[in-house]
Amino acid sequence: MQIDIFESALALAKYQIYSLIFIMNKIAEKIKRIRDTINSTCARVGRNPDEIKLVVVTKSATIEAIREVIRLGLTDLGENQVGQLKKVSAQIAELIKRENNNSASPIKVRWHMVGHLQRNKVQQVLPIVSLIHSVDTLRLAEEINSSAGKLNLCPEILLQVNTSNEPQKYGVPVGAAIHLAEQIETLPNLKLIGLMTVAPLTHNKDVVRACFVRARELFIEMRGEKVVGSQFTELSMGMSSDYQVAIEEGATILRIGSAIFAG
Repeated sequence: MQIDIFESALALAKYQIYSLIFIMNKIAEKIKRIRDTINSTCARVGRNPDEIKLVVVTKSATIEAIREVIRLGLTDLGENQVGQLKKVSAQIAELIKRENNNSASPIKVRWHMVGHLQRNKVQQVLPIVSLIHSVDTLRLAEEINSSAGKLNLCPEILLQVNTSNEPQKYGVPVGAAIHLAEQIETLPNLKLIGLMTVAPLTHNKDVVRACFVRARELFIEMRGEKVVGSQFTELSMGMSSDYQVAIEEGATILRIGSAIFAG
C-alpha cells in the first residue's frame, strides 16, 4: 500500500513538472512571436523597436507564469484591479527577494496600474506602481497629488482619453483632454508623461485605427501647443488583439496579457 501511494505521488510530481515545463515553453514561444511581430511591424513602418515598451498584463496569470515572463526579461508588469495588484505584487516581491539573494544581477520589476482607479484606493496603489495609465478626471488627479505629497512621492501618470466615444468606457472626452491636461500640469506631486486609450473590441481594423489615430493627433497637438512639458513622451495604446495597428500609429507602450497567458 505504501509503495502504491509513493508511486502515485511520484507520478503526480512528474506530471506537475512536465506541465510546468510545457507552460514555460509556450510562454517563451508566445513572447518570441510578439517580439518578432513588434520588430517586423517597426521595420515596415520605419520605427525603432527600442522605442516601444511591452507591459505584460498579469491578470489571471499564475505566479509561475509571471516568474517565467520575468526570467525572459519582461519586467514591466500591469494589473487592472487594485486588489489583484496588491496580492500579486507582494507575491512577486517575495519571489524576487529570494532570487536576488542568489544572483549577481538583481531583478527589479516596475508595476503599472492599467485599469480604472477609484479615488478611495489611490493610497493603496501609490507605494506599488511606477506608472498609472488611467487618470481621467481632475478629482482623481488631485487625489493622487494629495496622497503622493503625504507619501513624499511624485508618481508618473497618463491621461486616459476615450477616443472611441463609447459611453461605457472610462476616459476623458477628446474635446476636454487639453483643458484637463492643463489643470493636471499645475499639480506639483505628479508627472503627466503621456496619453492612454483603449480601442473598441472589434475585428474592424478601420475602427480600431481611427481611435489610435485620434490619440496620436491629440498627443502631437498637446506637445506642439506646449500644453505639457518635455516629459510628455508616452502613448499607451494597443492590447493583445490590436497591438500591430497601435505600433503603426505611434504607440510607445503596449499592454499585452492574453496573447501571452491565454490558451
